[in-house]
Amino acid sequence: MIVKDKKLDLPVLHLVGETADEMGLECYVIGGWVRDIFLHRESNDIDIVVVGSGIRLAQAVSQRLGHAHLSVFRTYGTAQVKKGDTELEFVGARRESYQRESRNPIVEDGTLEDDQNRRDFTMNALAICLNKERYGELLDPFGGLQDMDECTIRTPLDPDITFSDDPLRMLRAVRFASQLGFYLHRETFDAICRNRERIRIITKERIDDELNKIMLSRRPSVGWSLMDKTGLLAIVFPELYALKGIETKEGRGHKDIFLHTLQVVDNVARESDNLWLRWAALLHDIGKPKTKAWDEQSGWTFFNHNYVGARMIPRIFKAMKLPQNEKMDYVVKMVNLHMRPIHLIEDEVTDSAVRRLLFEAGDDIDDLMILCNADITSRNQEKVERFHRNYQLLKQKMEDIEEKDRIRNFQPPVRGEEIMETLHLPPCSEVGEIKTAIKDAILDGIIPNEYEPAKAFMLRKAAEMGILP
Repeated sequence: MIVKDKKLDLPVLHLVGETADEMGLECYVIGGWVRDIFLHRESNDIDIVVVGSGIRLAQAVSQRLGHAHLSVFRTYGTAQVKKGDTELEFVGARRESYQRESRNPIVEDGTLEDDQNRRDFTMNALAICLNKERYGELLDPFGGLQDMDECTIRTPLDPDITFSDDPLRMLRAVRFASQLGFYLHRETFDAICRNRERIRIITKERIDDELNKIMLSRRPSVGWSLMDKTGLLAIVFPELYALKGIETKEGRGHKDIFLHTLQVVDNVARESDNLWLRWAALLHDIGKPKTKAWDEQSGWTFFNHNYVGARMIPRIFKAMKLPQNEKMDYVVKMVNLHMRPIHLIEDEVTDSAVRRLLFEAGDDIDDLMILCNADITSRNQEKVERFHRNYQLLKQKMEDIEEKDRIRNFQPPVRGEEIMETLHLPPCSEVGEIKTAIKDAILDGIIPNEYEPAKAFMLRKAAEMGILP
């Protein structure tokens, strides 16, 4: 089969093929770039496999391109050529063997067939020849095209060997299913179940990379659900696994928090591409198992689960090697505050409560409201519609108050330095008390967010405290 696609008209691919011909080498573009031609997806990374030295071909191509950046990785037998937006990865065809306790292969030179045999899935084993006489010829030894037509993820060889050799491929299978909306072939699924414990030899960083790609897919729930069904979830993310199940007492049960969480994540994914907002959605109820209690009057309760969950996140991020920086702080903030808009929707909304929410959420208020809206899930459609109506009313009230009072990220008009100078005070607790009183007065609507009223309030508060200038 000869592939006719405009992507193959790239001059750089013809140049690679011509250079390979001059050097007497077979070369093929292989893997994800070829797969994405048939899936009509954009793909920027072009992997080229050479029957011979990939490094030699990369060096020659780099010279012919001129002003290209060449990076050689002799340990791995690979090289990279970059020019402008074009990035080519060259590797020599190889066969691999593995030792039980490592996913790092023992590599030997091999044929194209050997190289295709070592690929993770049939759809990633597709290769297109770049040599002039066979330019565009597709080599599909494992039926990858048919598998893509049937939306199926399948390994080229025995899946038990594939996943035992490199257990990260199990997560890659789940990730591709989530990204592409594909199904795991029954033998592939069963092999992941059998080999799931092997995932423990994979570094947290490599696992994180796959989890983030799952989180950025159109429906992240597909990936997390598959991780649960294959048994990977309990190993990779036990805190999330702990959300599963329903407990019933005196005929009263609670919703399955895991299933609810997946619905919330998908709801957020429809509204935002923000990876860390999606993580906040995944973790928003992570504190519920620790706070679950039975009350004879109310039934099942999860009092303060947002605060407990927020405190759990730094430990979870550290254990999973997720970033320990402002991204984590953002997730903590979202989880901590995610119940506040819900409470405002349920109760009579006061201007003071809205001001405080705006102040505490700051520039993240819009993300918080996306999370809040996504968290409205129920089988009771009337209840859902009522919540959504109240949510819209709250949003409008927030916009009105923000426009009038300029609360988001505000700093009190009278700063600590002026308080000390006016009242002849050194740095002390009284200064902080007065500054907090000014802030609270503005948030409670006692005074407007303006300098003169704030200064007058400062003097009155100082007089009440017996501090006279």
